[in-house]
Amino acid sequence: MTETATDLAAAHRSGSLSPRDTIRRSFARLEAAADPAIFITLRDEADLVAEAEALGDGRDLPLYGVPVAVKDNIDVAGLPTTAACPGFSYLPDKDATAVARLRAAGALIIGKTNLDQFATGLVGARSPYGVPRNALRADLIPGGSSSGSAVAVARGIVPLALGTDTAGSGRVPAGLNNIAGLKPSLGLMPGSGVVPACRSLDCISIFALTAADAFGALQVMAGFDAADAYSRALPLGVMGAIPPGLRVGIPRAQDLYFFGDADAEGSFRAGVERLRIMGASLAEIDLTPFFDAAALLYHGPWVAERTAAVWDFIEAHPDTVHPITKAIIGQGAAKSAVETFRAIYSLREIAREAGQTFRDIDALMVPTIPGPVTLAELEAEPVGLNTRLGTYTNFVNLLDMAGFAVPASIGADGRAHGVTFLAPAGRDAELASLASVFHAQTGLPLGALGIQPEPLPSPSAGLRAGEVAVAVVGAHLSGLPLNHELKDLGARFLEEAATAEIYRLFALETRPEKPGLIRVPHGGGASIALELWALSFENFGRFVASVPSPMAIGTISLADGRQVKGFLAETEAVANAEDITHFGGWRAFLASLAHAG
Repeated sequence: MTETATDLAAAHRSGSLSPRDTIRRSFARLEAAADPAIFITLRDEADLVAEAEALGDGRDLPLYGVPVAVKDNIDVAGLPTTAACPGFSYLPDKDATAVARLRAAGALIIGKTNLDQFATGLVGARSPYGVPRNALRADLIPGGSSSGSAVAVARGIVPLALGTDTAGSGRVPAGLNNIAGLKPSLGLMPGSGVVPACRSLDCISIFALTAADAFGALQVMAGFDAADAYSRALPLGVMGAIPPGLRVGIPRAQDLYFFGDADAEGSFRAGVERLRIMGASLAEIDLTPFFDAAALLYHGPWVAERTAAVWDFIEAHPDTVHPITKAIIGQGAAKSAVETFRAIYSLREIAREAGQTFRDIDALMVPTIPGPVTLAELEAEPVGLNTRLGTYTNFVNLLDMAGFAVPASIGADGRAHGVTFLAPAGRDAELASLASVFHAQTGLPLGALGIQPEPLPSPSAGLRAGEVAVAVVGAHLSGLPLNHELKDLGARFLEEAATAEIYRLFALETRPEKPGLIRVPHGGGASIALELWALSFENFGRFVASVPSPMAIGTISLADGRQVKGFLAETEAVANAEDITHFGGWRAFLASLAHAG
């Protein structure tokens, strides 16, 4: 199978498939789709074939010869940027930074895709260039605003496409077309060369057939960009195994909205059971603060950001703008500075409350949308149904979260249903790992291709270049209070392991509670359970610098003979501490306390 970006690049490098033939396949599939509304601008096939041949052997290019589509509010040098408004069109002389990084990785940009005009909408039906057909059922909306990009991926025209996401535009179309949609942490991907919707909330998103492909593209494009005032240096990390004790939040019953769609509700409940089978512990979460944040996006002053972006153009060219788009963007003109500051204060309070949720869970799983919508239903209720589609997406960027949408099921009626995993900014790799395993467990075909994916390979537990293995024995174990300090630095779970039988473990009098591991090489020691996590060299230094007394980072001998860096305690700290070695590890000790209580 050579459908995914990963497989295509590998086939190109091996010589079993040429980039030229892949480009020709893309154009053949586009012709077979017979849907002129997917792309607004398409490059010449012969020019792309020549560009593919000019790549050489591409052995060092992660996306060697991979065709990519770009949403038409993102600049591609030499192709018009229209934002789905012909009168707004301009011709950029350079690529958006993200596009330039894709090209440098060997990707071939085949064209610009359709969208809800000015990226305003979640329906995919507000464009003068037509409505792309949903890849699974033609009577359903394709989802917006990144409609063309999602459909192009689902139909196998390209394995990767760029969208944007302010309120859900990188997730809603993914859910409706049975593909993966990655909404990265704000500022992780450069926004230079993007026509803004809400500049402070926008981010480029990625559509792919698999979560691994989407994250691989993110690895190529992520990184600080001095040209983007909203860019920030965040740890990206890498995909790895799901750590033991994974805790996933799900909405409590009163926060689940399916509006009478029994299939959508059944799909989500089946997804919850799938998490249980995967070994996750589940907790019901009160989504009230999340919904409170969502209400600020369109009913508060943030709509004025859309007004600031394009209202001068709309006033000068009112007849060129979709009436619903114009009505939405026009609302911002009436918002006052006083309203704005009050909303900013309110959001800060809401964000603090919502953030507390992630003290007790590693990720939150929500329905991507309450349920698919038909074109006929949308025509009858264009604004209300758009709002409904954003039920579980509108709050994410306001609360500075990362999101990963993946397929969950396809009903007997051919409608796709999906889930989205959410976590605080900087947890993109962690979400990618979880989303990838969940998607693989569904057994669904890729997009609308009817092709089963290859079995998910087991993540490598070995260290990669530029990484250090760190052993943790106490509060930094997965699911415990300080584990976030590792995750905030992009740490990757490697494996569960144990020390050699030359250590003793003590319960220290610290807050939060921690154990102290002491080496006793002259006998009397035991093997102590631990976890190994991988950190980059740079972040390992940051981590060590943050370790407070009486803890220290030293060298720990493992039961299998390996030596790794890890937590030890100063000898003085255990002088009067309780010896808990006989429990064999910190988790077992905590369990004994819970049982006793």
